[in-house]
This record gives sequence, C-alpha cells and structure tokens, in this order.
Amino acid sequence: MKLYSYPRCSTCRKAVGWLQAHGLAVEPIDITLQPPNREELALALAQLGRKRLFNTSGASYRALGAEAVQAMDDEQALAALAADGKLIRRPFLVSDGGRVLSGFRPEEWHQLLLS
Repeated sequence: MKLYSYPRCSTCRKAVGWLQAHGLAVEPIDITLQPPNREELALALAQLGRKRLFNTSGASYRALGAEAVQAMDDEQALAALAADGKLIRRPFLVSDGGRVLSGFRPEEWHQLLLS
C-alpha cells in the first residue's frame, strides 16, 4: 500500500499510528514532494468523488479559490491535484487492491483494510 502524507500533518501522523497499531505495512510518500499520479487520482475520483479529493482547508486551495475549483472539469481538477500535493486531502492511501482512502476516518479505514 502507498500512503501519501505530510509529515507535519497531525491527521497523517494519527493515520500512520493507526496503521502501525494494526500491523499494516505501507510505503510512506511525502505528498508535497511526490503527489499521487494521475491514474491514482482518477481512481480516487471514481471511487470517492471530487469533494473528498480536495483539501479545502489548505493554503493552496484558498489561493486557487473555491469558485475556480468548482469551475474546473474533471480533467482540469486531476491536473491541478497532480501538480500540487497540498491540494489533495490527506492522508491519501492507495491499497494494493486499488481502493483509495482520502482523509483519516478510522471506521472507514478499518472496514476497507481489516474486514
């Protein structure tokens, strides 16, 4: 599994702790240095929808503006997300089976990864 996260993000650190506590191995990737690729983001878009992809509380999102994001078509949104990892809601996990999780919700992670 790949875990895209940001080392200074407390939610990301909680997710890493949860994964370790449950004995789940991940490949940690700094989302700001290496954002998910377009294919992974397209999977996330199909599985989660646009609303769950954007980090709406981040500086990159505020700089872009909510109206500009809403005006984007899916291809433009994927290009923006792939270009700036800080736009992506984190942590962003891609399971070995191709399932994607965005944001840390322990019950959702438990259902996908342990059930």
